[in-house]
Amino acid sequence: MKQHILPALKLTIICIVFFCGIYTLLILAVAQLAPNKGNGETISINGKVVGYELEGQSFSNDKYFSSRPSAVNYNAAGSGASNKGTTNPDYLKDVESKIDTFLFHNPSIKKSQVPAELVTASGSGLDPDLSIDAANIQIARIAKSRNLTEDRVKTLVEMHTEKPLLGLFGPATINVLKLNIDLDKLN
Repeated sequence: MKQHILPALKLTIICIVFFCGIYTLLILAVAQLAPNKGNGETISINGKVVGYELEGQSFSNDKYFSSRPSAVNYNAAGSGASNKGTTNPDYLKDVESKIDTFLFHNPSIKKSQVPAELVTASGSGLDPDLSIDAANIQIARIAKSRNLTEDRVKTLVEMHTEKPLLGLFGPATINVLKLNIDLDKLN
């Protein structure tokens, strides 16, 4: 028994020193090489931080592109999903309500055309991006509310489309905050 306890204690102490000390300092050093020293990439307007590149925000005004709904009210301190299954009556009621709200603000759209991502929260509740389809379906509403042509808004959406990594990994996405900031610059 003694012959097993001593090596186990030594291994435990070595792991604690490595993972709590050396590994943590190594990750901190690597983060210092990243933009903004590992504190996340902020988006600023006139020197004032208006959001974070990797964190979703709520946009409820018709002149802005809507973000994906958040189960945590866009609070990065407590990211997560609702944990309700797709057959849960409360979940279904909530999704139906979001569909009705979306259709009210986008009267030219049919219920079958509403992308699921505009009425369901992501796993983290903080998704900052939309698919091209979810952005395109909102163009008519935004163009009308800003007195712009749909072509002008569509061009802006195309400018903000981020292609998949190496053209292979993941879908093309659009950062909603960056897009909405540039929309404001148009007017």
